[in-house]
Amino acid sequence: FGLSKPARRTVDLDRGRERPLSQAGWIKREEAIMGTAITVELHCADAAAGEAAATAVMDEMHRIDRTMSPHKPDSELSLINRYAAKRPVPVSDEMYRLLKRAAEFSELSDGAFDITFASVGQLYDYRLGIKPSDEALARAQAAVGYRNLVLDPQAKTARFAREGVRIDLGGFAKGHAVDNSIAILKRHGIAHASVAAGGDSHVMGERGGRPWTVGIRDPRRPGEVVAVLPLDEVSISTSGDYERFFEEGGVRYHHVLNPRT
Repeated sequence: FGLSKPARRTVDLDRGRERPLSQAGWIKREEAIMGTAITVELHCADAAAGEAAATAVMDEMHRIDRTMSPHKPDSELSLINRYAAKRPVPVSDEMYRLLKRAAEFSELSDGAFDITFASVGQLYDYRLGIKPSDEALARAQAAVGYRNLVLDPQAKTARFAREGVRIDLGGFAKGHAVDNSIAILKRHGIAHASVAAGGDSHVMGERGGRPWTVGIRDPRRPGEVVAVLPLDEVSISTSGDYERFFEEGGVRYHHVLNPRT
């Protein structure tokens, strides 16, 4: 996403006139976490306080990655996937809230959003150009269905109703991390900031006296955008078939999957 950087002007109440606000005080930090680019940009007059706020955001991103990564064998998500078909698995309050919220969105979307898509999604490797055979796809599809994830609100456990079920929080864990990060920045007294985790972004305040601008990438023309959105105090999330994909026989196989098919 792109950021506009015009000079900001504010009103000096003591002298009753406008004065330009220096570009000093802006801090930007970037790291690769959760398999994507994490970016935080914020304004803070105190450089040390601003750096501490940016560090707190990155620490939160790492914490969520340790908890919700499907690739880390000791993450809470991996433990659920490993044992939930055998027995109910106790989960943290945070994980329970996310799983419950996922089920609610599955209901609202009539199953279009479904974290059990991973029962099939795990069979694809986009870097190596691997896809499941028709037979393997049919077998794995039987495990897809959000009702195969059974939550116990009293015991705070999760279990799978059948073998072969697997869940993945990639559809909204990054958004959860971004929301948490914005809350952290507010606790640090930050009023103007942007946090982005791949295609999930949240902006608050302004950038240079104007709204933050987020460019929506053109999926077929590298380096081009199809829209530039001025945003204020809002989250936005995008996903496309142009980063994690491979082509075979004229067909593009990508990570945006339809749970029904």
